[in-house]
Amino acid sequence: MSDADSAQHILPDVLEPGLRLVFCGTAAGTRSARDGAYYAHPGNMFWRAVHAVGLTPRLFAPTEYPLMPGLGIGFTDVAKFHHGNDNQLPRDAYDAQTLRSKIERHAPCVIAFTSKQAGMAALGNRRIPIGRQAERFGGAIAWVLPSPSGQARGSWNLAVWQAMADEVRQVPGVER
Repeated sequence: MSDADSAQHILPDVLEPGLRLVFCGTAAGTRSARDGAYYAHPGNMFWRAVHAVGLTPRLFAPTEYPLMPGLGIGFTDVAKFHHGNDNQLPRDAYDAQTLRSKIERHAPCVIAFTSKQAGMAALGNRRIPIGRQAERFGGAIAWVLPSPSGQARGSWNLAVWQAMADEVRQVPGVER
């Protein structure tokens, strides 16, 4: 991918070698695209969840996402050039191959898809379970989490996020 392509991303990737965890969404939501920050809608549980499960020492604001690599956390999306609800995205919005290449190149320990749709788009599996996946993605341990979006409140389950966070803390080899 060229620098020109990266400049067109709705939200920039926050990826670097040595991360313990990369969160991967489907695409930036409308509010996130407008505000230029990951998981920016006030109804989104993401920032409260990462704090509640102990991945951050305090509750961060969405605009503070560039600070997360200092905590061993990165961000990306399966669809980098589109934004909106999953049902608004064009069929060709997802680029699992480029995502896999990024994960192979940056080698995080864990990739956590922040919705079933993101996991299905990346892993190419319509029968994907919520939770830890049997197969790795780009070399990383893969998790599919219940979506933190306010629109998905009916399937919200912090316990799955906690199980993922517990595993992230146990992953050896990366000190932050």
